[in-house]
Amino acid sequence: MSTLTVWKFPTAHGAADAEQTLLALQKQELVQVHDAAVVSWPEGAKKPRTKQLNSLTGIGALSGTFWGMLFGLIFFVPLLGAAIGAAAGALGGSMSDVGIDDDFVAEVRQQITPGTSALFVMTSNAVVDRVHEAFGGAQAELVRSNLSGDQEAKLREVFAD
Repeated sequence: MSTLTVWKFPTAHGAADAEQTLLALQKQELVQVHDAAVVSWPEGAKKPRTKQLNSLTGIGALSGTFWGMLFGLIFFVPLLGAAIGAAAGALGGSMSDVGIDDDFVAEVRQQITPGTSALFVMTSNAVVDRVHEAFGGAQAELVRSNLSGDQEAKLREVFAD
């Protein structure tokens, strides 16, 4: 089962640094990264910058359209025309089936602000203890995931140090 998680970092470059650690962990087969995207919002910028990890082309990889629509919903990235706006509404409705609902959008929108960054990552088969070691001192905060309540509590506990 794949898990979508959103990790917030207190700096605009924190998520990009974490991306490199995540890819190193994947090479060591300590986590399977299906897809990921980084959102960086430098201080003073009107909107965040987004980047999909294009090197991930596995079976579970999501399309650029998915990330574009998700970030459009969260950060109000302007969409072209009413037809696309209607499509975004329909997509937003279908995203709720996979744990991306209005609460997800609102929580991420509230947490990711100027001066911060976020790593959106779809993973499976993580060796949690080893992943935790690799991210020691990274100041990451789990904003949202589609894990069960118990699973999410355990994940927050592991990264609370």
